[in-house]
Amino acid sequence: MKLQQLVLKIHSRCDLACDHCYVYEHADQSWQGRPTVISEETLRKVAQRFAAYAESHKLPSVSVILHGGEPLLVGPARMRDICAELTRTISPVTKLNLHIHTNAVQLNARHLEVFKEFGVRVSVSLDGDRVANDRHRRDRRQRSSYDRVVRAVNLLRTPEYRHLYSGLLCTVDVANDPVAVHDALVSLRPPRIDYLLPHSTWDNPPPRPAASPAAYADWLLRIFDRWDHQGRTVSVRTFESVLSTLRGGPSLTEAMGLAPSDLAVVETDGSFEQADSLKTAYDGAPATGYHAFRHSFEEFAQHPGVRARQLGLAGVSETCRGCPVIESCGGGLYAHRYSSGRGFDNPSAFCADLRAFVDGVAERITEHALSPAVHSGEELHFAQGESIRHWLSRVAAMHAGEPDWDEVWRAFLNLDGMAGVAPYVDEILAHPYLYTTLKSCLHDRVTTAAPLGSAITAVAVRARADVKLAWDQDEPGLHLPTLGTLTLPKPGRVEVTVNSGRLHVRTEDGAEFSPEGAPAAWRPLRSMDLGDGTPLLIDDADPLRDCFPVPVAAPLDADDLARFIERLRAAQELTAEGGSGGVDDVNALLTTTVTPLVAGSGVRLGAHGLGALGVAVDFEPAELVRELPRIGRLARLTALRETVDLNVPGNRAGRLLDEASRALGDAAFHEGEATERAAALERASRALDQLTALPERQLTENGAALAAEMRAESARWSEQGVFPGATSS
Repeated sequence: MKLQQLVLKIHSRCDLACDHCYVYEHADQSWQGRPTVISEETLRKVAQRFAAYAESHKLPSVSVILHGGEPLLVGPARMRDICAELTRTISPVTKLNLHIHTNAVQLNARHLEVFKEFGVRVSVSLDGDRVANDRHRRDRRQRSSYDRVVRAVNLLRTPEYRHLYSGLLCTVDVANDPVAVHDALVSLRPPRIDYLLPHSTWDNPPPRPAASPAAYADWLLRIFDRWDHQGRTVSVRTFESVLSTLRGGPSLTEAMGLAPSDLAVVETDGSFEQADSLKTAYDGAPATGYHAFRHSFEEFAQHPGVRARQLGLAGVSETCRGCPVIESCGGGLYAHRYSSGRGFDNPSAFCADLRAFVDGVAERITEHALSPAVHSGEELHFAQGESIRHWLSRVAAMHAGEPDWDEVWRAFLNLDGMAGVAPYVDEILAHPYLYTTLKSCLHDRVTTAAPLGSAITAVAVRARADVKLAWDQDEPGLHLPTLGTLTLPKPGRVEVTVNSGRLHVRTEDGAEFSPEGAPAAWRPLRSMDLGDGTPLLIDDADPLRDCFPVPVAAPLDADDLARFIERLRAAQELTAEGGSGGVDDVNALLTTTVTPLVAGSGVRLGAHGLGALGVAVDFEPAELVRELPRIGRLARLTALRETVDLNVPGNRAGRLLDEASRALGDAAFHEGEATERAAALERASRALDQLTALPERQLTENGAALAAEMRAESARWSEQGVFPGATSS
């Protein structure tokens, strides 16, 4: 795992005296020997080192998080110098995302002007309402910090600075009223809230009521219920991470999940350290012995302590490896596993809380009733379309108050309500890479309105409707989903207008472009007819198509594209001749989009919804046809998991459904190979038998229906008597 985040300590002292602070109040007291402010020389060397690392590894972007102590204590002038140095050194190499974590007590317009100049996103520490916040977050005279912080957040929320507002960080204290805490934070309209467990170890366990072994889980679940009831109008990273991992997606936080750490810390004296949270374990725990003037980030990345936090499942304790919720919990934050007897080879000190929290979320989000999408491809497509509309509304709510996003959302609602336009809206919403776009937006990897603005523009062009939008375009290629790409001279602010289906783009320097006026800059996407009037889109240009387990091919030139389409036509003819392997209609792969992958990649399904297939540029038509039944079954199961609940997440039932489906797909793939097909059916029957032995509530009605369908299919094939060794069940 490459390092992509740098926590840079620019000031080592603080203007608050929070009694739960891991820097000043916990085991490691190395702050006392650090310079108060990072020197210009140290800053320059760190920036050079990080830029060299990013260039060496060709990182598309990196993040630098300005931290402390309290980083605002450097003052606005010094803050500007720091941001300028980092930008000057790193930006020529890769995209630089600047962030700051602050208590905001001193935040004022002078700071915010600096942050606006350099695009610094601001996260503020606040523990809830006045009572909750002042329980721990007081200054050295024991005065409340609440009013000063709220005043600063309200300044940050003004239209001029709203785009810099990243979110709120709240340390959990179970003595506080969880609903009051959450409502107080939500009232400040943050883009995101992070609920952080108080730093604790087995030697110094977290405080909890004696009669409440899972007090932290109970506290968080009360907020989860409130958040869910309110419509999830604000992103809560802990909740969204568990929701993601329970559905097989990535972890979104270092505190939970098995994602490897990609973070480095540099102190004010230039020392490389591991994660700050380790300061709670023992004195010297974060230290590496490395220094920016003597070592590179490459060397730091090879440090045993850094590597230990990148081992995934192999890096957790034996107890954790056998836990059914390990993919969501991840063993908890690394620092919280520490004990003086076993080091970090323990479950988290919050183990019972994490298990209860993950199980509680899993049960709350599981719909047990049967959905028609299980038995009908048409219903499955409809269910996925409804999900996409729901996600789109969540993205709009998450960015409410940001002018570009609000404009895009209004345009969508207007087009969706126009007579004759709704079918075109549905067509673009069904484009498989819009699913990728929405996931990126929800996980905060997409910060501009460009992807959704482009999608709405594509609707207007197809429907010959009128629309006018503007957004910050990060890339020179302005891609309209399903249509093509208009290449502009450079990234920047664009104003996009569609009149009666004709596209016009004005850049921030006043230049105008259109497909008709600049044909050399317009590259339309190609499609082919599937024989029944249905077009198959060849999408080799969508910037969000890179969602396959292998790299996508670069946009094809005319000759390569022609050869690729000829291979697809040959595969289509073979399929028409009956080369589908006899796949059942419910598992048939309904492809609307094919994306070329790099040579040798075979046939792949990506991290998108129904409709898209990744195919190597050098694929053999017969091999593609042979793979279709297996890929079709996988696509259907993936889509079902995105739209209905098959099992309570986090238990064995989900894995057994996957195993049975995969085995039946292998049986279809090995048509004509009796031994291989029999072995595949044996695996399917074994998985289905194990499913039957599980507690009844682990499968929903949807999962039970799917299991019954697979059992009948397995039995039907076995009863044909051509697969010796296959067991009827």
